[in-house]
Amino acid sequence: MGTQLVEAIIDGVLTGGLYALMAAGLTLIFGMLEVINIAQGIFVVLGSYLSYALWVHAGIDPFLGLLVTIPALFVIGIGTEWAFLRRIGDRDRVAMSILITYAVSLLIEGALDIGFGTTFVQLRVPYFSDTWHVFGFYLEYIYVFGFIMAAVLLAGLYALMYRTRFGASLRATLQDRTAAALIGVNVKRVSTISFGIGVAVTAAGGMVYGATSGGFDASSSLDLISRLLTIVVLGGLGSIGGAMGAALFMLVLEDIVAVVWSPVWSPVIYFLMLLIVLSVRPQGLFGKLATRAQ
Repeated sequence: MGTQLVEAIIDGVLTGGLYALMAAGLTLIFGMLEVINIAQGIFVVLGSYLSYALWVHAGIDPFLGLLVTIPALFVIGIGTEWAFLRRIGDRDRVAMSILITYAVSLLIEGALDIGFGTTFVQLRVPYFSDTWHVFGFYLEYIYVFGFIMAAVLLAGLYALMYRTRFGASLRATLQDRTAAALIGVNVKRVSTISFGIGVAVTAAGGMVYGATSGGFDASSSLDLISRLLTIVVLGGLGSIGGAMGAALFMLVLEDIVAVVWSPVWSPVIYFLMLLIVLSVRPQGLFGKLATRAQ
């Protein structure tokens, strides 16, 4: 049991890094635009399908294919914000964003069903299933490489936010859109680019998801968005650091429950924890009341 528990913690941390990346993108979008992006799950699946298509039809390694899929999802994100979300007024903004992004999700899901069919597919690359033997534990390449990639991208996101001029504009907009506009920040442009970034990171998460999920189709986005929204709410809406912490916490907890109790109950722990935490801390585990992203 002790060995299994340690393995569960290791697996939870490795998988949690990817969910932290995807959840950080989702909470960045909320912090910038006050938009709850229900389409984030289908964007992840779209990233999975793009990596799958590049590997199967062009023989491009999925990690190398990120040079194509990340810019592609960035452009799709920018197009989505410009075409559908920019025109939403401040009144009922959150409610309208849910309806619009849900419609976008259905549109992309239908397109994927037409293009790839409704049968499950899996991104199978021979070396992904190879393992390292470290201190008595076997670590699959895909999980290790995926975690390293997520750490690098999260570090890049942090550097973008805190070490660049654009990041300063982004953080100013996060704190107060009106004040940022008054000091010369182009709020619309910053918001559009931020939405693009929030969607672009799903390409990386989608690639690893496609390789580790055991099979996916367009409807897999429903499970993904429920998990990501739970992580974001638990971490504190608009808190990027909170989303990262909540993702690691929840994925480790899920794997521990699967080992100690039962795999049947491990998915339920997301929603059980959501009810418990919000009844005690409505602002989430790491969030603050009436705060924006930090």
